[in-house]
Parts: sequence; C-alpha cells; structure tokens
Amino acid sequence: MSYSAGNRREFLRSAVLTTAGFMGVSRLEHAAAAESTTTVPDWKMRLSCSSINFASLPIEKAVERIAALGFDAVDVWSAHAGCPHLDDVQKRLGAEGLARLLEKHKLKLYSFSVYKGGYPRYAELLGRSAALLKKSGLTVEHGCVAVRGSEGPCKPKELTATMKRFLEELKPELELAEKNDSHLAIENHGHALLNTIDSLKAFVDLNRHPRLGIALAPYHIQAVGGSVPEAVGVCGEQLRFFYAWQNGEGTQQLPGIGPADCKSWINALAKVNFRWPVNPFMHHEPPPREMSEALKRSCEYLRAC
Repeated sequence: MSYSAGNRREFLRSAVLTTAGFMGVSRLEHAAAAESTTTVPDWKMRLSCSSINFASLPIEKAVERIAALGFDAVDVWSAHAGCPHLDDVQKRLGAEGLARLLEKHKLKLYSFSVYKGGYPRYAELLGRSAALLKKSGLTVEHGCVAVRGSEGPCKPKELTATMKRFLEELKPELELAEKNDSHLAIENHGHALLNTIDSLKAFVDLNRHPRLGIALAPYHIQAVGGSVPEAVGVCGEQLRFFYAWQNGEGTQQLPGIGPADCKSWINALAKVNFRWPVNPFMHHEPPPREMSEALKRSCEYLRAC
C-alpha cells in the first residue's frame, strides 16, 4: 500500500495518540516539560568571603572566622572604609605570611580588592602569594583576581568612545597582571562608566584581553532598574567576580536575608559556566558575631539555590 505525505503525517499522529493512551496524560506532560527545560551544564558553586566583612578584626582573626563558616576562598580588601587587611599583609606578613595563614586554615586565595591604593601597589604581592599557594593547591583554579573600579560616567552617546579609551588606559595594569599571573576585574558602580547593562555590553564588545573581565555587583544593577540575570548573561565568559549582593539595608543586602529571589542569579551563573567562587557581600558590616550569623544563613540559602 502506498502513502502520500499527508497519509504519513496522519498515520504518525494516530500512533502518537495511541501511545498517549498507554503512557497516560501526566507522563506526556512531564516529557514535554522536560524537553522545554533549558539544560544547564554541570556546575558546582563555590563560595568566597570578603575580608572587609570582618574589618574590625585583624587579618588572622578574619581569616579564622571565614574558614570556620565553610567558605572555600577569601577576597582580601585594601583600605576601603578603613579596612586594614591588605596593607597589614603587605607591611607585616608578606606573601609568605599570607600563604602560611591560608594554609593553616585550608582557605584558597581568590582575590585582592584594591579600590583603595590601586592594583599596581599590590600586583607583586598578589602574584607571589598565588605562586606560593599554588604548590598547596590553595589558589582558585583559574587564577587570582584584582578587583577595582572604572571611572566617572559619560553621556550615552559617548559610551563607546569613552569605554575604548578606558580599556586602552588599562594596558599598563594588564601588563602587570600578565607578569604576576593574575586577572583584573572591573566593578560596575553607581555614577560610574561601568554601571548600566549598555555599559556592560560596550565593555564586553570592546575587550579582547584574556586577563581582563568584570566584577559584577547586582546591588548597583538593581539600583538602575536592570536585570541581574541579564547582566550575568551579557558578561558571559568575561565575568571574573560575582558579588551575591542585593540592594537593601544592613544584612538585608545578603542573599537569603533580603527579599530578592537569587535562584535566577545562580541559574544565570550556571548557564555561563561561571568559573570562580560566588561572593556573598554587604557594606557597613555589623559586629563580628552578628556578621558571622548572617553570612552562615546566607551561605545556606545560596547552597540551597
């Protein structure tokens, strides 16, 4: 018996409907839902903590608390808001002392935040510390990062030209990053060149340097009415640092305590295969005990996500 194309389609449709009778509607609906779900690559979230969250403590006590909370890695801050840690490491501990401290607590070195003082001041210290810790497997797998800001804002029509000039001016710091086997991450911030989704797009489109990327702060994305998952998607493989930080007051800035549903953030990170630790964060930290309790709660929430 011969079949036309129309007959073949009708035959296949009948076969599917017959199969549906055996499978049951609920199973078919489940199969359809499974097919429509966007698959995410295998991805395991790791967590880091910024030392500024314990700025009232010496670096040894801050690292001890961070390790006790189960973090995988640490982000050491320079003197922003009076944080003493990075300058103390440079003047007193040196790379060897920092390496011994992190080895003692089995904590990986992730990053230096150098908003105050600038990257060149700490470039050699970051490189030497990472080299020492690499022998113990206590650096993040894809390289240590220095986090800094951009520059003042510009008019929208000047965005491309201004971003191009800004990236050009980073060349001396990127040469330092290459010399010291590090990465440079530029944070988005209110009233700055890197601030809006459009500015993130301009950065990503113009940046071609493998050691340069973005430190994404959802707090500031939310402040300008932007979508955090969209921002993560725009940054893509150029994302080097992610602050798990929402726009709020006090500990409400932390995921799991403030109102934001951060599951979509984590899913977006998984989709772009973010390779570095996630960093729960807030400014104007409470006393250490309260800070520890808030971070513990936030970490539990993030792991549940």
